[in-house]
Amino acid sequence: MAATDTSLRTEAEITARVKALEALLIEKGVMTTAAVDRMAEIYENEVGPQLGAKVVARAWTDPEFKARLLDDASAACAEMGIGGLQGEEMVVLENTEKVHNIIVCTLCSCYPWPVLGLPPNWYKMPQYRSRIVRDPRGVLAQDFGFVIPDDVEIRVWDSSSELRYWVMPRRPEGTDGMTAEQLEPLVTRNSMIGVGPAAAPAA
Repeated sequence: MAATDTSLRTEAEITARVKALEALLIEKGVMTTAAVDRMAEIYENEVGPQLGAKVVARAWTDPEFKARLLDDASAACAEMGIGGLQGEEMVVLENTEKVHNIIVCTLCSCYPWPVLGLPPNWYKMPQYRSRIVRDPRGVLAQDFGFVIPDDVEIRVWDSSSELRYWVMPRRPEGTDGMTAEQLEPLVTRNSMIGVGPAAAPAA
């Protein structure tokens, strides 16, 4: 996200506060450095957008699984061993040539952790949460460099603690014949939030 000076300062302040809190908890014996490292490892390697990418890539290559995913995302993800806290009730929204979906949580930062990991800082910022609802086309273009044609409808979905949305981006052109494993790296976190496209395949 092309953040403004204000949002950059805010992000730096949040980072500093997190580090200070982490240091305090370790100093007081509430948690250990090893525990902090383990939590980071979980969200980097075991829970995160790479899992969502696996789900999307399979849906792109398996029509029957795609139908199940759109019908009941939590159950379809469970087929792949993906689920858990903050993913009990998930809904997948399919982007098409005529409809582009974006997710937000206007009240706080509700987010489908099992498939996307922890939300990025900008997702939690009041600026994003309010502006994406008022002017989604402008925010995508100005902040993310992602221009949506005028003839494409944009739908903004407001997640809650009970229901968490995420996006199945359009499959990139030039990927016919690619396997699900080859497609996975093209599925980005931002594309599953709806603020960017899936990546183009390498030439």
